[in-house]
Amino acid sequence: MGVASDHAGFQLKELIISYLESRGVDVVDYGTNSTDSCDYPDYIHPMSEAVDKKELHFGVAICGSANGVAMTANKYPGVRAAICWLPEIADLARRHNDANVLCLPARYLTPDQAIEITSRFFEMPFDGGRHEIRVNKIARPS
Repeated sequence: MGVASDHAGFQLKELIISYLESRGVDVVDYGTNSTDSCDYPDYIHPMSEAVDKKELHFGVAICGSANGVAMTANKYPGVRAAICWLPEIADLARRHNDANVLCLPARYLTPDQAIEITSRFFEMPFDGGRHEIRVNKIARPS
């Protein structure tokens, strides 16, 4: 699994990586590596490309609001990035949208909330069925 953030999400990224590794998940840390100001696309693009190429099954993208990282990640056709601020949103993002990149708004979540959302996102299976038909229509028509 890949994890990437900008400076606003750095501390939460470190917490999420620690949480995932404590549960036996292999994590690729795409950075950033400090709270020094940086540009989120520099870190989100490489992670999203790996998810798009199926080198990684899932990713976590973190910035202050989660909007920028979600917009960046969703530029890749194989990525379905979802901004999740509640566990129930994470459930639906996986169950109904087969989301494969979790986007967390670091400035609006407590550490406990972020862990719960992350846990729910990665435990929830895709429902398929009528949702699969819809997910298959997400890609830009040719």
